[in-house]
Amino acid sequence: MPQKPRSSKSLIVVGDRVLVALEEGEERSKVGLYLPPTAVDSQAVQGGRITATGPGLPMPDPGELGDEPWRTARRETRFVPMQARVGDYALFFRKAGVEITFEGDRYLVVPQTAILALVRDGDTEDS
Repeated sequence: MPQKPRSSKSLIVVGDRVLVALEEGEERSKVGLYLPPTAVDSQAVQGGRITATGPGLPMPDPGELGDEPWRTARRETRFVPMQARVGDYALFFRKAGVEITFEGDRYLVVPQTAILALVRDGDTEDS
């Protein structure tokens, strides 16, 4: 049976959210984290690999609170950077995520505030 071609669509994550590839609940995650049976049974905590991140939270422009609010100069939006990165393994609260399917693959969209811990490969530099 021929495979269906991938479309040219792209999934863009917004704000302070991350896109996580689902990992089924197990006692031990693929990166070696041991999850207690209560967390696995109730599915309160889940883990998965981050496949995309949003830009972060937008920062307000300090000039917007000036004396002349009617003068609006165009500026580029700045964001508070995300701590999570693509490729990190995230352990997060399952109830905070929203499950979506994109081109046949299942993902969870999770706010960064719901992430409990990140596991990052040692070869990447922390910033």
